[in-house]
Amino acid sequence: MNDAPLWRPSAARVENAQVTHFLNSVSGVLAPSLENWDALWQWSIDHPEHFWPAVWKFCEVKSSRHWDVALEDPEAMPGARWFTGARLNFAENLLRFEDDRPALVWRGEDGQRRSFTYAQLHNEVARLSEALRQTGVGPGDRVAGFLPNCPEAVVAMLAATSLGAVWSSCSPDFGVQGVVDRFGQIRPKVLFTADGYRYNGNAIDSLARIASVLEQIEDIAHVVVVPFLQARPDTSALPRAVAWADFLSPTGQLEFAQLPFDHPIYILYSSGTTGAPKCIVHGAGGTLLQHLKEHRLHTDIGRDDVLFYFTTCGWMMWNWLVSGLASGATLVLYDGNPFHPGPEALWKMAEEEGITVFGTSAKYLAAVEKAGYEPARHHRLASLRAILSTGSPLMPASFDFVYQQVKADVQLASISGGTDIVSCFALGSPVLPVYRGELQCRGLGMAVAVVDEAGRPLADEPGELVCTRPFPSMPVGFWNDPDGSRYHAAYFERFENVWHHGDWVRLTPQGGLIIYGRSDAVLNPGGVRIGTAEIYRQVEDFEEIIESLAIGQDWGDDQRIVLFVRLRDDVVLDDALRQRIRQRIRANATPRHVPSRILQVGDIPRTRSGKIVELAVRDVVHGRPVKNTAALANPDALEEFRDRPELAGD
Repeated sequence: MNDAPLWRPSAARVENAQVTHFLNSVSGVLAPSLENWDALWQWSIDHPEHFWPAVWKFCEVKSSRHWDVALEDPEAMPGARWFTGARLNFAENLLRFEDDRPALVWRGEDGQRRSFTYAQLHNEVARLSEALRQTGVGPGDRVAGFLPNCPEAVVAMLAATSLGAVWSSCSPDFGVQGVVDRFGQIRPKVLFTADGYRYNGNAIDSLARIASVLEQIEDIAHVVVVPFLQARPDTSALPRAVAWADFLSPTGQLEFAQLPFDHPIYILYSSGTTGAPKCIVHGAGGTLLQHLKEHRLHTDIGRDDVLFYFTTCGWMMWNWLVSGLASGATLVLYDGNPFHPGPEALWKMAEEEGITVFGTSAKYLAAVEKAGYEPARHHRLASLRAILSTGSPLMPASFDFVYQQVKADVQLASISGGTDIVSCFALGSPVLPVYRGELQCRGLGMAVAVVDEAGRPLADEPGELVCTRPFPSMPVGFWNDPDGSRYHAAYFERFENVWHHGDWVRLTPQGGLIIYGRSDAVLNPGGVRIGTAEIYRQVEDFEEIIESLAIGQDWGDDQRIVLFVRLRDDVVLDDALRQRIRQRIRANATPRHVPSRILQVGDIPRTRSGKIVELAVRDVVHGRPVKNTAALANPDALEEFRDRPELAGD
């Protein structure tokens, strides 16, 4: 148990936090006297019909019609309906400000910088919205983006959603098949693409791939090309294509379509490594309300904040980041390699832009530490008050690194949720302490619990993460799933009427969470379930090891643990290093955690959002096909795991 916190908020910070003001606004009015965070969380899950309307009011959600009932069928999962009768528009809520404060700052890896004020953003969206309206785009139509993380992606999303269209995007590093696997299912009417993008100092063309995509998705009626590499890209080889500047209307007046609370706003995609990616449809009101809650009550974001998250347009954290406009923050968009030209890139940007909330992945923080870079020695990070991390479990050693080498007085919030809910089940709180290796708290309004295989609640023991009551950002459904059977099978088949998320976690005595990895990747030697993160947190402390991946290999009537390690260029895996790895795991975990085989590989396969793919490696080791390698950023890396002689013998 972690008795001593690494960080505590000051009394002034607690007093001035938005969640403190929110607690005071509901305590004794909508709820009994609420004295602390724990009481607020309990009330929020016991009385969602009061909590979520209170969030709506506190965050000043804009709507043209009030709801009739805040929550219908509250015991139905799925099936509960939120804010029936309400009418609103997602983009209108993100464009509520129209002043000269900076809304977007874009930074490229080559040093380029562009910025838009809220007034300029409003004007650009109005012009693009008018252009889309003239092409016939309206409620329910799909508009897609194959774009770098640039201002035009934000403008296109807002313009489309202002009309009630559904936005979907993926990053431009996807190959043709990966794009077709996604957009081919939803058949967009309009596709926005850049002429290319930059990564690690290289300019990479996108137009040839888009030409191939258009041959396979004939429903795309219009292609709008954003100039990213060239001022006037050559679009002559693309049918139905027009340049961004030529497509924009000279003028425009925004008219926001007023639509039901659960009107579709986004289509996001599962990783798709075990088959065609699922098309997950998210509703406007639930996404908006959940993001407002997470930004303002959990992250304390307001108009004076500069919010950054390192993400591509193909990861749900882009959608999460963009919602920061609804709180009036300045958003920093970065596109490119976060290590170009070196590990200082993002920290230098954080200093120059005065970033207050710095979001990234656990793998990035580990990589900065492995590179031996100490941001606190090189940068003045006076504005920085919170660091957010997601994508995979944040190792305890990374907590130490942040507080020792980045900044001592900072809230380090490891957060976890997923594309499935376009938000979080567990995250940070500005009024709670930070404990080493733990996510600070469960989300307000999220009835998160940990259960065993029979669905019985667990405390301070590893188990399945579930959510036992409805919440507004549950998906509207899956695309092309008219009877909801695929949706039900994905989340509600394991435990009836309970959301089963597929994470293997532990609820700590402090009220936080420790995440051990995906439960479908849990190791099971000798019938004992072990989260892969329990091994990684030992292995990746080694200076020689850049990263690792563990799987369970079926062996006889049991399972044995196989550990793959990617080493520094000047290191070779020998018996001495293997022995040190085994000793460390045995001493700090248990003998059951010790791998039977430890093998060196040149690369670890991962999705395009940076998550290592344990299940794909497990399939390759067992001679099974990986059904959708287009979802991987480096699919060739899988070949090194195939037919390894070291895995054939005793």
